[in-house]
Amino acid sequence: MDKRRYFLKKIANAVLTIVLVASFNFALFRILPGDPARLLLPKGKQPPEAVEKQRKAFNLDKPLWQQFIYYWGDTLQGEFGTSFSEKRPVSEVVAERIWPTVLLVGVGTIFATLIGMISGVFAGWRRNGTFDVVTTNLGMVFYSMPTFWFGLLMIMLFATELQWFPTGRMEEPGADLQGWDQIVSLVKHLFLPAFTFAISYVGEYHIIMRSSITGVMTEDFTLTARAKGLSDNKVLWKHVMPNALLPTVTIVMMNIGFVMSGAILSETVFNWPGLGLLAYESMEKRDYPVMQAVFLIASIAVILANLIADIMYYYLDPRVES
Repeated sequence: MDKRRYFLKKIANAVLTIVLVASFNFALFRILPGDPARLLLPKGKQPPEAVEKQRKAFNLDKPLWQQFIYYWGDTLQGEFGTSFSEKRPVSEVVAERIWPTVLLVGVGTIFATLIGMISGVFAGWRRNGTFDVVTTNLGMVFYSMPTFWFGLLMIMLFATELQWFPTGRMEEPGADLQGWDQIVSLVKHLFLPAFTFAISYVGEYHIIMRSSITGVMTEDFTLTARAKGLSDNKVLWKHVMPNALLPTVTIVMMNIGFVMSGAILSETVFNWPGLGLLAYESMEKRDYPVMQAVFLIASIAVILANLIADIMYYYLDPRVES
């Protein structure tokens, strides 16, 4: 397949998917029960005039088709409207929470990818050995553990009992740290949520990589490489590993896009001020504009991650070019 045609086709599919997801995003949160105008008012019985005033302030009194037009106008400008609860542009609210999530997810993803894939390679290469049995069983346990439950265990053990790390947040309240002290504090606060986020992905990458390695080891080209007298290291890293990477690359890229689900749980448990915690808070407040922005960002991340995986496949898998 022509390289330019292949790339243009994948990019066009990604753009079309983003448009469809963004349109669906408008209706998704409006089917939830509850009136956001009432939720924005103080608790207790409120006069109808106050509720109606709130509805007009956020265009909730307009027909859905007008709200849809306002929604697309704001989305194309990257504004996403005004937050119901904070009374300021959603873009400002979201911008404050992006980098904490990028930090948490970035560190957790790097850790999970390196540990999971490397352990999976050696487990598959020496299958049925002691290392394979121990690490694969641990990987299955890690993969099946609920994130919120594991996070609570980490807080009970390392924060409450041993007091090695803080129980949550990104920094100490009221602390004015600078330089090295600020970095040390950030690392201490980051360790538990990043470890909790990464641990299930370690198990997943280990299992998938092990399965890929064991499958590729039975292929004819691997047997031919052994028959030529190549060393185990050359067979593994030059012949088995490149081909076993293909399914793992797809899973890694998809998980990078799907990180919001894990980030919501990790950030909520540890009160980490990122997009995941923002999504949880906006759901409680029925803050439609914020919910729509977070959902759209997560959806675009998934679509772009899959696009990158498709582009990588073109270079990793010679069959795609044909």
